[in-house]
Amino acid sequence: MSNRLFQSIIHQLRDAVDRTVGVIDETGSIVSCSELGKIGELVSDSTTVIFESSESVCVGSYTFHSFGSHIHAEYAVFVDGTDDLAARYADICCVALSNIKQYYDEKYDRSNFIKDVILDNILPGDIYLKARELHFNSEVARVVLLIRMPENNDASVFDTIQSLFPDKTKDFVININEMDIALVKEVKPNIDTRDLEKLAHSIADSLSTELYAHALVGIGTTVTGIHELALSFKEAQVSLEVGKVFDTEKRIISYDNLGIARLIYQLPTTLCDMFLREVFKRGSIESLDHETLFTIQKFFENNLNVSETSRKLFVHRNTLVYRLEKIKKITGLDLREFDDAIVFKVALMVKKYLDAKPIKY
Repeated sequence: MSNRLFQSIIHQLRDAVDRTVGVIDETGSIVSCSELGKIGELVSDSTTVIFESSESVCVGSYTFHSFGSHIHAEYAVFVDGTDDLAARYADICCVALSNIKQYYDEKYDRSNFIKDVILDNILPGDIYLKARELHFNSEVARVVLLIRMPENNDASVFDTIQSLFPDKTKDFVININEMDIALVKEVKPNIDTRDLEKLAHSIADSLSTELYAHALVGIGTTVTGIHELALSFKEAQVSLEVGKVFDTEKRIISYDNLGIARLIYQLPTTLCDMFLREVFKRGSIESLDHETLFTIQKFFENNLNVSETSRKLFVHRNTLVYRLEKIKKITGLDLREFDDAIVFKVALMVKKYLDAKPIKY
């Protein structure tokens, strides 16, 4: 906050308030005053009383009224005198200075600027103008991580994440809604996805250790250029939404690793339903029992290798072949054939997608 701005308002109030009026910071030092010679002096060491009160308080020969952000008061206006008129002057000055501080913070606060960028609340043509105004480096590589707290997202979660990334000139922690917090992180241009996943794991582990909170983290792609941050944010959102459908056991989901799942997630449910009916003309996928579906899953995990799959399932090779023949008889798809295996794999993912989202006609 610029003390010059306070001084400008104090200068204008000096004629209206026929008393000494000024502003102190949390240390009790005068940062602005109608009597310029007092700037820098310690007006009071009873700052606890002043800054903990939401109303005017009298300390020594002055009346004080604190103001600042919604989290805590950072400044207090003071007026010479302890009478009712001094209290009224202090209240009026507090309103004026508090409003100008809020305007200044909104205009120059980089976090609000970044929030507007990732939420598409600023016109593309204004992004670079605002970035220059804030002396913001627009061309470094950054990535957006979206931390979701399904159970709760109180102030302690934000504070914990903020403490992990204290450099507010490079990293920005932003509250999105009651469940989501975005981290806009400056990174090296060619950072590996695995390094970002390690970072996400460290965030989730810290929240789990310190707050016993379960966190999910979606990771967008690394972008260069501030105008691309909105894309990275949307990708982080998609990662969490797709992960909620296809990777329910994972707590860290990267957009780079979504594969075909992100394509399926964007398809209309009516088209997906049509695809399933065409693939399973001979028999519904619901006709496959749990044991058969588990066998299919393991067969895919072992790269369609019959011998390896039978070993992992602790069954004879002929038993597995029998099960695969049974699947072929029911569905018409031979999972030992690569093309049929691809179709079946996609069909299973489409079925999972439809189970998560109702069909809209």
